[in-house]
Amino acid sequence: QVQLVESGGGLVQAGGSLRLSCAASGNTFTINAMGWYRQVPGKQREFVAGLSSSGRPSYTESAKGRFTFSRDNAKNIVYLQMNSLKSEDTAVYYCRAYVGRGVEYWGQGTQVIVSS
Repeated sequence: QVQLVESGGGLVQAGGSLRLSCAASGNTFTINAMGWYRQVPGKQREFVAGLSSSGRPSYTESAKGRFTFSRDNAKNIVYLQMNSLKSEDTAVYYCRAYVGRGVEYWGQGTQVIVSS
């Protein structure tokens, strides 16, 4: 079992920045990949940024150049630094951990609201 707890969401003006954190606990040694996703009401959850077992971060097109995925292995925390935020970034952001064999874990989500 892996537990994920996100934090760092909030209300920010367009052009501002936020840093989301996701703390993992439990059997963290089983995690193959971690990522950030977001969801707005009425839409499917979408990939934002992540890190695969290869160690290379990847980003959705709209996040490139503005968001940065990073991790602190010692603390089992991953971050999503979000700069130059836009109103369309407003969503609930979720942390996901994939441990293989189709097993994944999700955090409870953290709300990000970008006011224009």
